[in-house]
Amino acid sequence: MQTEDMEVPIINNLNDNGDRQRPKGKDVFKDQQKESESSMESPNLEFEYGDTDTLTAELSELYSYTEEPEFALNRDYFEEDFRSHARGRRWIELTVEEQRAYVMRLLDALEVTDRDKRLKVARAILYLAQGVFDECDTEVDVLHWSRHNIFLLYDMGIFTALLELLSMEIDNSQACSSAVRKPAISLADSTELRVLLSIMYLMVETIRVQTEDDRPEWIAAREAFKNELASPLYNGEPFALLLFTMVTKFCSMNAPHFPMKKVLLLLWKTILFTLGGFEELQEMKVRHRERLNLSPLPEDSIKVVRAMRAASPPASAMELIEQQQQQKRGRRSRRPLVKQDSLDTYNERDPFKNDDARDEEEDPEDTDSGIEGEVDPLDRDVIIQPPPPPPPLRPPTERVNFPKGLPWAPKVREKDIEHFLETSRNKFIGFTLGNDTETLVGLPRPIHESVKTLKQHKYVSIAEVQIKREEELQQCPLTLGEEEVEDTPAEMLYLGMLPNLSQYVIALLKLLLAAAPTSKAKTDSINILADVLPEEMPITVLQSMKLGIDVNRHKEIIVKAISALLLLLLKHFKLNHIYQFEIVSQHLVFANCIPLILKFFNQNIMSYISAKNSICVLDFPHCVVHEMPELTAESLEAGDSSQFCWRNLFSCINLLRILNKLTKWKHSRTMMLVVFKSAPILKRALKVKQAMMQLYVLKLLKIQTKYLGRQWRKSNMKTMSAIYQKVRHRLNDDWAYGNDIDARPWDFQAEECALRESIEKFNSRRYERNKNGDFAPVDNCLQSVLGQRVELPEDFHYSYEMWLEREVFSQPIQWEGLLQNP
Repeated sequence: MQTEDMEVPIINNLNDNGDRQRPKGKDVFKDQQKESESSMESPNLEFEYGDTDTLTAELSELYSYTEEPEFALNRDYFEEDFRSHARGRRWIELTVEEQRAYVMRLLDALEVTDRDKRLKVARAILYLAQGVFDECDTEVDVLHWSRHNIFLLYDMGIFTALLELLSMEIDNSQACSSAVRKPAISLADSTELRVLLSIMYLMVETIRVQTEDDRPEWIAAREAFKNELASPLYNGEPFALLLFTMVTKFCSMNAPHFPMKKVLLLLWKTILFTLGGFEELQEMKVRHRERLNLSPLPEDSIKVVRAMRAASPPASAMELIEQQQQQKRGRRSRRPLVKQDSLDTYNERDPFKNDDARDEEEDPEDTDSGIEGEVDPLDRDVIIQPPPPPPPLRPPTERVNFPKGLPWAPKVREKDIEHFLETSRNKFIGFTLGNDTETLVGLPRPIHESVKTLKQHKYVSIAEVQIKREEELQQCPLTLGEEEVEDTPAEMLYLGMLPNLSQYVIALLKLLLAAAPTSKAKTDSINILADVLPEEMPITVLQSMKLGIDVNRHKEIIVKAISALLLLLLKHFKLNHIYQFEIVSQHLVFANCIPLILKFFNQNIMSYISAKNSICVLDFPHCVVHEMPELTAESLEAGDSSQFCWRNLFSCINLLRILNKLTKWKHSRTMMLVVFKSAPILKRALKVKQAMMQLYVLKLLKIQTKYLGRQWRKSNMKTMSAIYQKVRHRLNDDWAYGNDIDARPWDFQAEECALRESIEKFNSRRYERNKNGDFAPVDNCLQSVLGQRVELPEDFHYSYEMWLEREVFSQPIQWEGLLQNP
């Protein structure tokens, strides 16, 4: 059931030929040792998750390092034109009225037919948007003047003019055809597009970010710009649809010169600006629940996650092997992880069973079973001794990593209460009452108490209310009338995306696959490096190193933009209507998003998160204010001094959140996680000591724990404890035991087809033009039907008699046949 053939990423221990990989002697042993050492030494990462990184970082990621010479080019074109206008004065010395007059002059010059002249004017506008850096002494000054100039440019209508030029460039068939024929595409092929997209990105990102010292007119301009971008003003569609069209055109190989990184960054920031970020989403959710008369949220999820602390990662295979070898040599093993009490140790392992027997019982298909094991081998003298008395209920002080109590309030669904009562009635009375959750006659007192507790923690989601309402509208279309649909930005975006939704999703996943660090370079894959490769390839080692860093950084930024964009779409559509979310998630699943994300995580995730693919001195605005020091191989290798790369950690958390959204409450998709052997891949991701990332990994492990077998759960008690401490409890959820597995057959097609049918009914009811076609009134009166005047074409009068002779008079009518087969 795939919408389009797309490469299924190979995950786990398979190489590109599909063969099972075998350890290759000492090299693999050393690699594993390095990885285990890094996991032991990994510090807590002081990372604060948010909608975006700092404004400076977001602006610097717009430009590749190969674009650096163009900063001076923009300045030169501006100064060449400005000199004749200002007569020796500087931009920052002009009054606002004089600045407006000059911008108006640039706006008029944008309308010339000469392409080269237009490009020069666009570069001058870009220099203004970049903050006239040649007249500034510090980075703060650059950002100040950039902000001032951008609000001025927006006020003068520059964005609308740029949009017309962008549409012309997208439809420029000559540029597209010449790019398709070129053997190698470089920066030079996308110059006009890059300049236009850079100005638009600077405008969207700068106006989007609110600061304390914003003037009242700037606040009004922000709201106006936000509404303008969200509403269907551009060819009857929101601005984001134009960018989605660029993405699909690029992925279909019709326009390989499009600068995809800039397009994706602008698309992400446009959706973030128009729909809102994570905190706005939380506020919208609270308001929506109030409108539906639902109970308030038990807690603010953003605050809870920020207050969490990371847990120690599980032990890796190498740590266990070293400990076993020490044990065999008669030395007491030293515990590398956070100290656990003896009760945990005895829970993790039966002390009267030897290691070899345990290893033999491991699932033979789980090729990563070495990584799965996290049992700390006990000392021999401990094994001989009888088990010590259990520790007190309160854990020792040095192990307390969490605040008192569990971080999340438990939740119960209506279905859970129904299922519990159905089981209880069958057991004690011998019959059931369907969906009745009120009648408790004949049930013993403890069941009454259980039901009371379950109802105290009952949580009704907005999605459940929407599904119930949709069922009512489908059953009673005439009595309930038409649904009033609010024109929210999310609703308008969904309406625009719906006709080509599968193409947009597949295009984004193709780009994500091409940018993933685990993907191998292939000749038929999409070339996402068109807007980073210079015209002349590097000739020195230093230039090659610089380009290598630039390419890696370029890919990381693309992953960051796509992951944030997909997550925002899923969250906003889910809040707007559950079936809008379901159709996007189903397209993602059918386009192999689940194995693709698992393939992304099937790497040394610690090295990806701590990657140093940036050259600080070349980042904007640092590079345009300060003198450029001489770059050397040592300075390039050193990178920055931070513990981790913000964008990579941000991308990893986004991808984990997307995976959670796709699989939550979907049994068939949870089974896909099991079939693709995601447990060892996800467990390796727990090495990253960051609470939010660990939370989403543990959520993914929790939903599949019952299918991984008793031996896995027995060997991974530390992970099970972490799930208990960090993940929300669902009362009556049998996640840790797996008693109901036999009763849950895996019928992927039936589950997905039933969901698809509900989605199609929703879309046809709400968005088809001939609404309620089956229920439209029909005129059954013979006289009124025959009395209607029908407009006939002129040529009908000439050929009517011939048609009557041929089709009616010359055709024998079998009256008996008509009577027999009415």
